[in-house]
Amino acid sequence: MHAIPLTHTPPATQPLPAASAPPLPAALVLLLATGAGLAVASIYYSQPMLGVLGAEIGASDRALGLVPTLTQLGYALGILLLAPLGDRYDRRRIILAKAALLAGALLLGGAAHAIGTLLVASLVTGLAATLAQDIVPAAATLAPEAHRGKVVGTVMTGLLLGILLSRVISGFVAENFGWRAVFVAAAASIALLGAAMWRSLPRFEPTTRLSYAALLGSLADLWKRHGALRRATLAQGLLSVGFSAFWSTLAVMLHGAPFHLGSAVAGAFGLAGAAGAVAAPLAGRIADRSGPERVTRMGAALSFVAFAAMALSPMLSAHGRLWLLGASAVAFDLGIQAALVAHQTIVYGIEPGARSRVNAVLVVGMFVGMASGAALGSVLFARWGWLAVTALASSAAASALLVRLWPATRPSPSA
Repeated sequence: MHAIPLTHTPPATQPLPAASAPPLPAALVLLLATGAGLAVASIYYSQPMLGVLGAEIGASDRALGLVPTLTQLGYALGILLLAPLGDRYDRRRIILAKAALLAGALLLGGAAHAIGTLLVASLVTGLAATLAQDIVPAAATLAPEAHRGKVVGTVMTGLLLGILLSRVISGFVAENFGWRAVFVAAAASIALLGAAMWRSLPRFEPTTRLSYAALLGSLADLWKRHGALRRATLAQGLLSVGFSAFWSTLAVMLHGAPFHLGSAVAGAFGLAGAAGAVAAPLAGRIADRSGPERVTRMGAALSFVAFAAMALSPMLSAHGRLWLLGASAVAFDLGIQAALVAHQTIVYGIEPGARSRVNAVLVVGMFVGMASGAALGSVLFARWGWLAVTALASSAAASALLVRLWPATRPSPSA
C-alpha cells in the first residue's frame, strides 16, 4: 500500500525542497506530536501502579523494582541498537514495525499473571517505545526548512506531555478500572496510532549506505573523539539516576504506612512534570544568553537541593511530607529538564553532521542512568527505606554537579 501523499506533494518518497515546499498540514504535525507522546508514555505507565499490581501477582518489592528497570534498560538498548537504522532504512517501515511490537508488548503486560511475564513485557516495551525517537527525526525531515523549528518544537511538546500525563492517567485508570485496563488501553492507542501513521506518512529515502556495524561503530568513534559529549552524557546520566530512583519507588512508598494511598495519588505526582515543560524554553533562552554551561550547573545544583530536602521528611507529619515530596518533585524536575536542554545544546554543536548519533549517545546515557536508578532505588528502599533513596538521589545529583564544575581537558565555548 502506498502512503497518502501530503498536500500538494507529488507521490515521491520525500517532500519537496524547502524553498518550494508548503508547510506541513496541521493534522500531520498533530499526529506526529501525539505519536511521540503516546510512545514515550508507554515507558512510564507502570510506575504509579507498582504497589497495586505487586499485591495481585504476588511480587516482592525488589522484583517490582525490576519492572521500571527493564523498561528503561530496554529503551536505552533500543536507542543504541535500533535508532541508527533510521539513517539506513525507510523510517516509515521502522515506525510501523515498532508500533506493532509496542502494542503487542503492552497487551502481554496486561495479560501477565506472574512477575516473569511482566518483566519480559517491560523489556520489550522499552525497546519498542523508541518509536518516539524515530518520529522526531521524521518530523524534522518532512518539515520545510522555514518551518522546521516550529514543527520539531511542537512534536517535542507532545513528547513532554506524554511524560507528564502518563503517570497521572495510569494512576487514575488503575485506581478506577484496574491496572490491566491501563495496559489494554495503551495497546489500543498505539494500534490506532500505527494505523494513522500507515495512512499518513510517506516513505523516507535512506541517507546512508553504511553497514549496520559501521553505524554502531560511528557511535563509539564520536564518544572517543569528543570530551564534551562524554561530560554531557555522564552528567545527565547521573541526574537520571536520582530521577528514576524517586519515581520507581514513590508508588510503593505511598502505598505503605503512614500514607496508605492508592495509585491515583502516586500518579498525580506526575503533574510535577509540568515544571519540565516550563523549563525547556526558559533553559533554552538562558543558554542562548549566558551559555549552556551555566544552565547545566544551575540544573544540577537545583536537583541536588531538591533531593537533599527530602531527607527532612521524618521530621514532618504525613501531610507535611506529602507537600515536601510534591515541592521537591517540581524542583528536581525543573532542574533535570533544564540540564537536559543545555546538554542537548552542547552536543548538537559538537558535530552538526552527526546530530542524530550524538543525541543517541546522550539518550543512551540518560536511560542507562534511569535503569540504574530504578534498580538501586528498589534495593535501597527494600533494605533501608526512603531515606536511603533520597541519599542515592542526592549523591548522584552532587556528582553531576561536580562533573560540570570540573575543568574540561580541552576547554571550548560549547563544552
